[in-house]
Amino acid sequence: MIRILANDGIEESALQSLTEKGFEVITTKVSQENLVEYINTEQVRALLVRSATKVRKDVFDACPGLSFVGRGGVGMDNIDVEYGRSLGRTVTNTPSSSTRSVAELVFAHLFSVGRFLHHSNRVMPADGQNRFNDLKKSYASAFELKGKTLGIIGFGRIGQEVAQMAMGLGMKVLPYDPWVKSAEIEVDFLQTGDTFTLEFETVSLQELLEGSDAITLHIPMPANGNALIGAAEFEQIKPGAVLINTARGGIVDELALLSALDSGRLGFACLDVFENEPCPKAELLNHPKISVSPHVGGSTAEAQARIGEELVDLVLNHFNI
Repeated sequence: MIRILANDGIEESALQSLTEKGFEVITTKVSQENLVEYINTEQVRALLVRSATKVRKDVFDACPGLSFVGRGGVGMDNIDVEYGRSLGRTVTNTPSSSTRSVAELVFAHLFSVGRFLHHSNRVMPADGQNRFNDLKKSYASAFELKGKTLGIIGFGRIGQEVAQMAMGLGMKVLPYDPWVKSAEIEVDFLQTGDTFTLEFETVSLQELLEGSDAITLHIPMPANGNALIGAAEFEQIKPGAVLINTARGGIVDELALLSALDSGRLGFACLDVFENEPCPKAELLNHPKISVSPHVGGSTAEAQARIGEELVDLVLNHFNI
């Protein structure tokens, strides 16, 4: 019987599907320091992870029987992908499963700061009875999304899904992606069954920064490990703009972000990811101009079901079952 370690959890229907196909799926959480020993002792052939478990060179080297590593989700920063593949191991992920969920989270955050929900939900429980009218006045500078320009950094699956939603809200779209020159996006009208297609040409990063009312990030961590958005970029950003990061924490220089917020250069920030996960800076969590969530971009019931289904297919294909 082939043993699979789902170290960061697995959706119940996927667990059932793999079990019915004759796999033994272990859902015991193994600490990082004990991972190698556990894989070898239990003769684990396949390892399924999310973002918590790290699969680095030392794991591949020390676990010759481990032939499959599957990442449920998009980013693979926690896995030495190319090294594993160079050893003949299958190293893969589920890039499209959480696309819709991440894109919707972008607008959940954007609506939140646009109507000060991120702040009022913190303040109203304590001060709502005594300061109701004062709070009402303080939120009078809320803004609508229609007519605003959304800059999308990274125009792959998620970026294009975000663009589709933005168009539905009446927003203009400015995409930037060094690897994509243009893309066609199809918009569906479920009510009528009609569709139409628009072609987008990507722009320079500078044009995006200067022309966007809100900017959302959908790229992997740069290969050099440096932040893409730092102090220099914040100087170029349109004054009062909103920055949304649901990609990777290190893409944004958090100290420069705080400085831009405090100076008023940046209007708001929306963060689902952080440099020091799972212990984000307290200054970020408590800042009145930041809407926060704990890395939940793909954490919807629908996305988890799709991730599970895709992982099952990948495992079955790898083991020729």
